[in-house]
Amino acid sequence: MLERNAAVEAAIEGELRLLDPAIRRSPERLGALLHPEFHEFGSSGRLWDRASIIAELTAVPGAGARPITASRMRGVQLAPDLVHLTFDTEGHNGSRAHRSSLWRRSVDGWLLYFHQGTPFSVGAE
Repeated sequence: MLERNAAVEAAIEGELRLLDPAIRRSPERLGALLHPEFHEFGSSGRLWDRASIIAELTAVPGAGARPITASRMRGVQLAPDLVHLTFDTEGHNGSRAHRSSLWRRSVDGWLLYFHQGTPFSVGAE
């Protein structure tokens, strides 16, 4: 069941911040949204950890400035300290991905714990 409560709203806000080019260019701001045990199965098929995704997104000037559009964002609170989000993205080059994120509440607030992106094409939604 999809929900809109304070926990889901906090996770959505965090996810949207991660799509912000200004956040993606700053190791400090990006790192502040990622759980220490963060990991991701990228839409490229690559496995990322916290250090590698921060290094990748912030290494090349302008790389984090590419616009990413999110749509159909939905969430459900699975436990008091865990929210699951699903949404779709479209990148600057027209690439699309179905996305799934787990956000965990910690002493530092809601942090992205796990993320997965699965590419799809129009008509294969």
